[in-house]
Amino acid sequence: MGKPVIVADRFHFCRYIYWGLDGVRRRVQNQFHGYDRKKCKRMKHVFHKDCQRLTKDEKWHLNRYLEMSNELKQAYEIKEAYRSWFLRAKENGKNSISLVKKELEELYKLIEDSKIPEMIKAIKTIQNWQVEVLNSFAYEYSNGFLEGINNSTKVLKRNAYGFRVFERFRAKILLTHKYKRIGVHIG
Repeated sequence: MGKPVIVADRFHFCRYIYWGLDGVRRRVQNQFHGYDRKKCKRMKHVFHKDCQRLTKDEKWHLNRYLEMSNELKQAYEIKEAYRSWFLRAKENGKNSISLVKKELEELYKLIEDSKIPEMIKAIKTIQNWQVEVLNSFAYEYSNGFLEGINNSTKVLKRNAYGFRVFERFRAKILLTHKYKRIGVHIG
């Protein structure tokens, strides 16, 4: 057997940056006044959203909370820098992996200069998996489809508590996933 190429799933390494941003938001919002603290907590999704897709109201709230804390603003700018790197890497990754790696190292420098502990922790994880992260842009593999099938199977399992015959449960799973030619025929 040859040496397999390990590819990280994009969803799994992207969420570390968002978790870092959430950690900064939670820590900083505890210093806000009662109203702002509660409102900032409810506006969590705005920090994750693409800045071009924000509504006028969401932009106003985002700018308000970013102006209240320089550290939160810096963490948000890091998230946006990561997002733009990710989009460029998706476009160019297969053709110029060395450019993607160079831009990723610039992102490391930006985050280390910020000295925000949550973001540094997130980037350390990405650094540990750098080869696999870069492979995710070089190869078009993803296990997202399989994870979706596994998730819907778990939902069926949770809802199928009353099935007494395993073959019927198996047939239900196969029918749900449109594998009608495989499996058991129930009369």
